[in-house]
Amino acid sequence: MRKGLIYLFFIVSSALTLHGQSLPFSKAQWISPASENDTINRPCPVFQKRFHLKKQVASASLFITAHGIYEAQINGKRIGNGYFTPGFTAYRKRLQYQQYPIKSLLQEVNSIKVTIGDGWWRGNYGKDYGNNQYGNDASLLLQLDIQYTDGSRESITSDGTWQSTTGPIRSSDLYDGETYNANIKNPGWRPVKVQGFDKGNLVASTIPSVQKQEVFKPLRLIGDSIIDFGQNLAGWVKFRVSGKKGDTIRIAHAETLDKDGRFFTGNLRTAKATDTYILKGGGRETFEPHFTYHGFRYAKITWHRVGKQITPPSGGWGAVAIALHTPLKQTGTFSCSNPKLNQLQRNIEWSLNSNFFDIPTDCPQRSERLGWNLDAAVFCPTACYLRDVKGFYSKWLADLAAEQLPDGLVPVTIPATYGPRAAAGWSDAAITVPWTLYERYGDTAMLRRQYASMKAWIAYVKSQTRDDLWKAGGFGDWYAAGPKTPLPYLDQCYYYHCTELLTRIAKILNEQADVATYSKLLKNIKAAFDRNYAAAIPPTQTAYVTGLNFGLLPPSAIDSLVALIKANNNHIATGFMGTPYIMGVLSKYGRTHVAYTLLNQQDCPSWSYMVNSGATTMWEKWDAIKPDGTVQEMSLNHYAFGAIGGWLYEHVTGIQAAEPGYKVIRIAPEPGGGLTWAKGSYRCPYGLISVEWKIDSAQFKLHTVIPQNTTATIVMPSGKKMLVAPGTYNYSEDLYHK
Repeated sequence: MRKGLIYLFFIVSSALTLHGQSLPFSKAQWISPASENDTINRPCPVFQKRFHLKKQVASASLFITAHGIYEAQINGKRIGNGYFTPGFTAYRKRLQYQQYPIKSLLQEVNSIKVTIGDGWWRGNYGKDYGNNQYGNDASLLLQLDIQYTDGSRESITSDGTWQSTTGPIRSSDLYDGETYNANIKNPGWRPVKVQGFDKGNLVASTIPSVQKQEVFKPLRLIGDSIIDFGQNLAGWVKFRVSGKKGDTIRIAHAETLDKDGRFFTGNLRTAKATDTYILKGGGRETFEPHFTYHGFRYAKITWHRVGKQITPPSGGWGAVAIALHTPLKQTGTFSCSNPKLNQLQRNIEWSLNSNFFDIPTDCPQRSERLGWNLDAAVFCPTACYLRDVKGFYSKWLADLAAEQLPDGLVPVTIPATYGPRAAAGWSDAAITVPWTLYERYGDTAMLRRQYASMKAWIAYVKSQTRDDLWKAGGFGDWYAAGPKTPLPYLDQCYYYHCTELLTRIAKILNEQADVATYSKLLKNIKAAFDRNYAAAIPPTQTAYVTGLNFGLLPPSAIDSLVALIKANNNHIATGFMGTPYIMGVLSKYGRTHVAYTLLNQQDCPSWSYMVNSGATTMWEKWDAIKPDGTVQEMSLNHYAFGAIGGWLYEHVTGIQAAEPGYKVIRIAPEPGGGLTWAKGSYRCPYGLISVEWKIDSAQFKLHTVIPQNTTATIVMPSGKKMLVAPGTYNYSEDLYHK
C-alpha cells in the first residue's frame, strides 16, 4: 500500500478527462507490425493511416506515444519540433505521451505516417548494454481528435486498419548509431497486429522534449577526413553530400584526438557511435539521424564506393554539428576578470547542455548515458542557478518514486537500468534533490509529492542498520584524486544528513509526529557516529568536508581540513562526494582564501588543468587526459566536478537565498584569488537579481539590483551589513582584506 501511494499521484492525470473531450487514447489500440524479426539491428517500422475529411475543421489534437521513440508526419510534414519522444521514464509505470495541435496540417485527403526507433525501450541500453530492456516490440498508440465547425467530433485512432512497413532507416541504436539507405522507399505495406498492452501507465509529458539547439560549423579539417567542430557536445552531424548511387558514407564520432593526433574512440566502451548513409545519387543529398545521438567534438568521414574506400572528393560534401538537449530557460550568468574561470563556466554549461537529455545523464558518448543519482544530486544547485530546472528535476523525481522498491530501496540510477542496488549519496537523491529544489524555488507542493518516497527511503536505511550504524557499501568518493574515504564513514554521514533534512521537511509540512520520530532517530545516528568515528576521523579531505558540511564535526575540524590541503601541496584530493562541497565548507568556516588557492591551481588535479588541456566540457576524472597527453578511457563530458559552479555564484558574486525561493536574499561577494572584477545574475521566482563588483584603486565597488517583492541583506567584504528593499544599490569601501 505504501509503495502505491508513492507513485499514485503521478498517474492520476491519465484518468482525467481533457477539456471536456473523451479520455486520451480511450478509443485507440496499441499496434505493432504483424511480423518482425527480433534481431539486434532491426529496420525501423513505419505505420500509416489514410483518411478523408468532409467537413470544415475547427480544431484537431493529436495524442501519441510509443514503445520506442517516434517521429510522426502528416501529409509529409513533421509534427512538432521534439526529438526522442515520448522521452525516457520509468516505462513500466510512467510512459509519457505528447499532444500536438495539428489543424494547420490537415487537408481533405490525409496520410499519417509514424516511424519508430528502438530507443531506450528495446535498443542497447543499461547496465549490461543489452537490447530489449523493456520489451522487444516497437508499437504505436495514437488518437487524433477532430472537432468540426458544426460541433460534431471524429477520432482517428491506431487500430487494426492501419498498415506497416519498413523504410530507409535500416537500423538505429542510441549507442551504435543509425544506418540510412536512401535507395529504399517502401518494400510494401503489410497488416498490423493489435496488442493488448497496458494504457494505465500513460502520463502526459510535463517538460519540453529534446530539441535541436546550437549549430557548430567546422573549426578545422584535419587531413581529408577528420572534422574538428571546436566544442564537445551531445547531438549529431548533419551531412550534405553529392555522389554516386550506392556510395556509402560513414560518420564516426569522438571527443578527442590522442596525443599523436589520431582519432580516439577508446573511451566509448562498446558504443560504435557511427552513422551510415547510403546515397541514392543524382544530386545533392542531406542526411541527419533520427533516433540516435552522440557525444563528440570530432567526426571522421569515410567514403566507400563499390566496396572500396576512397578519398572524400573535395567540394563533394559539407557538415555541421547540431547540439541536442532539453530546452531549459537560462536563469543565471557568471563572468569575471580571469579568462580561465570564464572558460570553466562555459565548460560547466556545456556539460549541462550535453547531459540534460530528457533525464540527467552522466555522459553522452559511451555505452552508458544513465541517470546516475549522485551526479544529478550534487550538480543540482549549480543547475538550478544556470537554468530553470524545476520541471526537469520534478519529472525525474516522479520516476524515482515510481522506481522505488516496496521496501523503500532507491536504485542508484533513475530510470532503474542498473538493477536493485542502493548506495549512500546515490540513493539519497530521494531527499537531497527535493530539498535543493525547495531551497531554490520555495515549492512545498513538490516536497509533499515526494514525502512518501523520502520516508520510505529512510525507513529502508533504518532497516539495514545495526546499532544505528549504516554500512551499505557502494561507490564512495568516486574518482577522488587522493586517498579513499572509508565507505562506512560516508554511509553514516549521509544517513545523518538525510534524516536531518527529512526532519526539517516534516516541520515544513507540519507532520509533527514525524518530526518527533526523526528527531529521536537523528540523535541516535549522531551518537553512533560519535562512538565509532569521532575519535578517529579518516584522514582524507572528503571525510572532513562531509563531516563539516553535514554538521557531524565541530567547527574546529576546519583546521584539520586545511592541514590536509596544505599537505597535498595545496591541491584538491576529492572525488564526486567531496568536490561539490569542499569550496562551500571552506567559505562557511572563514577559509575562502584557501578555496581560492584550490581554484587557482594550474596543474593536475585542478579545474584549470582541464581548461589548460583544451577541455570544452567537464571531465569525469581529474586526469582523464594525463599531463603527457595520454587519453584515459574516461568520459570527457561529465558534469559532477562542475558543481564548483555553485560556489562561483554564491561566493564570488555572492548571490544567495537567505530563505527558500529567494523571498529573502543575501548578497555577500567574497573577492580574492587575484580577481579584479566579477559579475553575475540570477532570475529567481521574483525577478532578476544582479551583482557586479570591481576593485579600483584599493576600493571595493559593488553594484546590485534586488527584485520586487523581496528583501535583501547586503554584506560587504569588511563585514558591514545593510538591509535593503527592492531597488538598485551602489556601495564602496576600502578593501580591508582579501
